[in-house]
Parts: sequence; structure tokens; C-alpha cells
Amino acid sequence: MTAPVPGAPRPLPDFPWDSLAGARARAAEHPGGVVDLSIGTPVDDTPAVLTEALAAAGDAPGYPTALGTAELRTAAAGWLRRRLGVEVADPLGAGGPSLIPTVGSKELVALLPTLLGLRTGTVVIPEVAYPTYEVGAVLAGLAVRRTDVPPPDAAGVVLVWLNSPGNPHGRVLSDDQLREWVTWGRAHGVPVVADECYVTLGWDVEPRSLLHPEIAGADHAGLLAVHSLSKQSTAAGYRAGLLSGDPGLVRPVWEVRRHLGLLVPGPVQAAMAAALDDDAHVDAQRERYRARRETLAAAVRGAGLRIDHSEAGLYLWATRDEDCWATIEWLAGLGVVAAPGSFYGPAGSTHVRLALTATDERIAAAAERLTG
Repeated sequence: MTAPVPGAPRPLPDFPWDSLAGARARAAEHPGGVVDLSIGTPVDDTPAVLTEALAAAGDAPGYPTALGTAELRTAAAGWLRRRLGVEVADPLGAGGPSLIPTVGSKELVALLPTLLGLRTGTVVIPEVAYPTYEVGAVLAGLAVRRTDVPPPDAAGVVLVWLNSPGNPHGRVLSDDQLREWVTWGRAHGVPVVADECYVTLGWDVEPRSLLHPEIAGADHAGLLAVHSLSKQSTAAGYRAGLLSGDPGLVRPVWEVRRHLGLLVPGPVQAAMAAALDDDAHVDAQRERYRARRETLAAAVRGAGLRIDHSEAGLYLWATRDEDCWATIEWLAGLGVVAAPGSFYGPAGSTHVRLALTATDERIAAAAERLTG
């Protein structure tokens, strides 16, 4: 059999969560039922500020705009300014948009290399990373390189993905680390894109956006940021995301999305605008996650595991310093399902990811089992 060419594009990986079927079946045998902490899907009710706006905009006979309504783009620019200290270029500039809505953030992550027209080269992703960054590169026929620091050789690199706060490990890049990537990307003409879907969920540190003026400088040349309402607004079912940054990069993404019909439904755009104008529901949900984090983290440590990083986001990155699948089996015996760190790259092979996206009752059940 011919050996693979180093750096050559690879076939699409299997959907990793399917491999947890055995662990889920074993955990379900627990007398108290399964506590599934393997997937970060919100479980709390979507706030009324979204549901009411969605219903009010339910009469939507025409096609929605790929650019986003003026109300949505104004609300998004206001949210970026108010919550992240980011000032985008003219949010209503139809000729060179600085932000557009996306159908959630996952499809944008998976399709961005394709939408940017990248056909050859390498996409840089973090050492420990959400699988969709790799999937997006493979879909576009590109190679993947894992690194947490700017590589000395930029040959062939066509895109860089950052993820801060990170999924799965909750790692937050420092200002200096972000600035180092900005400098590197601009020096080599490589777009740098930050997935910031957990940016409002800093616990031990305050995450900073790649687009913040103290990071990006006077403009957003060569930079993009991705945001989502899934977690902060408990609206994963709405598929509501944002892409913002360099108009020179946003525009081609917008143009191709128009061709492909990648349009956020009009009622969802109305709900997004309402949500982005309202901070109260975001702060309330954040406090729910804070309480769950404190309960689960204490129990995880009490059971003898070490928690690494996890200073932000919705996950605990925990280890018993053994193969992650051994930890998965141990947890399944307690009726708890986690995600093995190997899903996120070879560097995660001794960790598991435990999500905070479960009800208070299920988090309490997990804590009791871990410490009982």
C-alpha cells in the first residue's frame, strides 16, 4: 500500500460521537439514569426576548437577505461594541459588509475555506481543536497542520483558525499570543480567523476578541471573528451566528453565500436582533452556568481528577493521567458520559471533556456519583 504523502488532504473523518454508543448504553444502566455530558447542547428554555421576536416576525413570505437586515447588523455592531469593545467598519455598508449573519457557527467553520475560494495549501488549526476545523479543510481539499504557535515557515499556509476560549479545553489566549498571530498573519498575507463562540463565558480570566483594537490595531485587515447565539442566548435550535471583521474577507463570503442560498431565515434574524440588543438574558444564563461549573468542578476534583485550563467556556477538561477511553469507561460505570479528548486531536488523548450544558438536577446527580 502506498504511504500517504505528508501534508496531503485526507478523507473526511467519521463523526466521532457515534463511537460513544457503548459508553452511553453502559451509563444508561445506572439506576438513576444517564447523565450525558458529552455534547454541549443547551437545555434551558430559550428566553422570551427571542421567542417573542421570532413569533412576531413569523409572517415571512419572501426570501431573507444573506447580508442581514439593517436591524440585525445594527444590533450586532452594537453588541460587538458594548460587550467586546470591538468597533467594526460601517455595519450597513452593502458594498463592503463588515458583518453578516450565518446559519449558526458550525456551518461557517466547516465551509469558510470553500467560501473564501481556497483550493490548495494548508489550514492551521490548534493542537487540541473542535473537529470541524479539520473537516472544513478536508472538504476544500486542503491539508491540515496543528500548532498553537505561529510556525516559522509559512509556505503553503492559506488560513489560520484560532479558538479562544477554546473547545474542548477552555483555554484562553493571552493578548500577547493573539497579537503574535495577528502580526504573523499580516506579515505572510494569511487570514487569521478566531472562533469566539464562548467569548462571553470567561470564569477565571476575561477573554479578549481578536478584533479588539488592542489586538488588531487600527483596522481588521486580514482578520475575522465568528460568534454564536447558541450558548449565550440558549438558542442552538435557531442556528444563529455572526461573521465579522475585514470587509475584504467578509464580502467574498457573503457573495458566495448568496449563490448557495445560505440564508438565515427572516424570523431568526429578527430574533437575533432582539437578543443582541438585550444583555439581561445573557447575564442570567451565564450565572446558571457558573453555578453548574462550581458544583461539577468540585466533584471532579473530589474524585481525584485534575482539571486543566477550563478558565472559560462550557466545559471541564479533566484527566486521570490515563488513556481517555479508560476514563470514559470509568465514568460510564458511574452513569456519566463524557467526550474523549482524542476526538480533538492526538494531544487530547489523556483528557475527557465534561459539558456544563445539563440541567441543575443532572449536574447534581453527576456530582453525587463522582463523590459518592
